[in-house]
Amino acid sequence: MSVNTKAPAWLEQFKADKTFQPNLLAHQPSNEHEQAYFVYHLDALKAHLTQLQQQDVIKLWFAVKANPLSSIIQTLDGAGFNFDVASSGELSQVLKQGISSDRILNTGPAKSKKQLTDFVQQGVNTFVVESINQLNWLNEVAKEQEVKPQVLLRVQLQWPDGEKNPLGGNSLTPFGLSVDEWQSIHVDSFPQLDICGLHIFQWGNMLSNEKMYSLWQQMVEPLVGLANHIGMSLKILDLGGGLGIDYLEQGQKLSWQTILNDLADIKAQAKVEELWLELGRFAVAECGYYVVPVVDRKLNYQQEQLVLAAGINHLLRPAITDQPFPVSLLRDSSAQAQNFDIHGPLCTSMDKLGRLPLPQDVKVGDQLIFGYAGAYGFTESMPFFLCHQIAAEYVYSQGKLTEVRAAESADWYLR
Repeated sequence: MSVNTKAPAWLEQFKADKTFQPNLLAHQPSNEHEQAYFVYHLDALKAHLTQLQQQDVIKLWFAVKANPLSSIIQTLDGAGFNFDVASSGELSQVLKQGISSDRILNTGPAKSKKQLTDFVQQGVNTFVVESINQLNWLNEVAKEQEVKPQVLLRVQLQWPDGEKNPLGGNSLTPFGLSVDEWQSIHVDSFPQLDICGLHIFQWGNMLSNEKMYSLWQQMVEPLVGLANHIGMSLKILDLGGGLGIDYLEQGQKLSWQTILNDLADIKAQAKVEELWLELGRFAVAECGYYVVPVVDRKLNYQQEQLVLAAGINHLLRPAITDQPFPVSLLRDSSAQAQNFDIHGPLCTSMDKLGRLPLPQDVKVGDQLIFGYAGAYGFTESMPFFLCHQIAAEYVYSQGKLTEVRAAESADWYLR
């Protein structure tokens, strides 16, 4: 069955760049192992980040989990972003880019006393604490190291009309504690800590300005009440991230100006000095692309199927969210579009990248390009299953395509 589709915004932007598209069409693999690759358009990223920073409502952090590539971190650094790291590896990667430790926020549910000690010793001074154990450990470490770190307590709320979400939504998760649990402490019991803020983040990839504002507004009363109960002077409110990307191309793009207007209102309601957001996909998704060849095409029970050289071993997100990355044929085609089931090479039915429209004349050897792959691509993948190749990574800047990580065969990691 044929389908009529209007070119989505990401594809129009890609095809409008008269130097970037030809670079990819002319691209030659750097070694025999390369079958698929990621590429990040740094010039487009810089322009997007500049737009995000043209405001004085919120302090912006980059959630490094979205894309820890050095070039990406350096670009965000140049745009004035601070950095949210959730592991020792992410901390090391950010520090290696020459970023000062006083611009780093430590998040993540699994902080041991050893990790907290390591972070403090490396100069990190801002922590999101997720349990009473972590609060006690950090107080002990701060006393030992003779420092007084800034601390935000992570709160987990519940909504009667909640829903499942990648970050929990209304489901019970290991992220933070309930208001009732945090009410058992008092800030005066932790003299080595500057407990000055609250952190809450339970909703990922939100696509409705109205729903986001409604959720933020519902958070204000219980959070301000908690701060008052435990003797905290609430100076900072960190709302995490969760700003969505319209992967399904349904016309649900968020308005950044509306976000800023809504957050200015939330800031006034909560009466805080600073409002923070930790952006991941909203900061970097649109700058990234993933290119992979078709290795087979077949008709199966009247459904057209494409099998690619790689699938969820490079792009895992569709398997865990049931939302595909948008796709196009890399070459031009005037053929009518129709829906194809798109599969990767893994021996599991989970390896499906979606049922998506492509030109009817797509053939073996053609390359497909997936959009919005700047976030949760390379480092969220599962590259080791079935021992396929590791994807290459490239950056594009000022008219030049540069390899930053070569493709590798399974021999690279097998022992």
